[in-house]
Amino acid sequence: MEYGYEESYILNHIDGEDKQLAELYRKANIQLVRPRMLAGHLQGRILKMLVRMHRPQRILEIGTYTGYATLYLAEGLPEGGEIHTVEIDDEMEDFIREQFEQSEFKDKIKLHIGDIREILPSLMDVFDMIYIDGDKRDYCEYYDLVFDKVRSGGIILADNTLWSGKVFKKPDPNDKQTLGIIHFNEMIKQDKRIEKIILPLRDGLTVIYKL
Repeated sequence: MEYGYEESYILNHIDGEDKQLAELYRKANIQLVRPRMLAGHLQGRILKMLVRMHRPQRILEIGTYTGYATLYLAEGLPEGGEIHTVEIDDEMEDFIREQFEQSEFKDKIKLHIGDIREILPSLMDVFDMIYIDGDKRDYCEYYDLVFDKVRSGGIILADNTLWSGKVFKKPDPNDKQTLGIIHFNEMIKQDKRIEKIILPLRDGLTVIYKL
């Protein structure tokens, strides 16, 4: 991904990308069809910082992809914390497990391959933080599915909520992913059970606080 001047300046004045994550990013750009789906270094650092500040013991991530964001989230976890990450694309499993196995934080990560709708009932505990980064068409369903799994005072993060600026324009009625994000943003706007803000970071990151 190319950064503008301002983002380049930011990247030059924050903590660096560690060797494993830099290699992961390189491999994704060489081997995968959609490497742009990676969170990227700046967003990864922000995710880690949010974890540092909120100090969750249990995180749920919907949409692992390469595990890049997962590793940043795991790095920010306090001692004894864990992250459950769910990836529906079983063809990504070998790639993901290879990355996790190389990480010093691997014992904090629990990978689940399958549909979150089927996996969530087996995860009986309440979570302190949930990161939604799965199929954009299903964001509203994900939100409804996990809301009761978040404790009061917990955080829900939703990625890609500005969706390359497509949310500002009249959507193509056949563009189900853009429509999914638009509907999600409108639903969050109306939800009185939460406080929320959209950070204009990369492709948009919504931070939701459950009252």
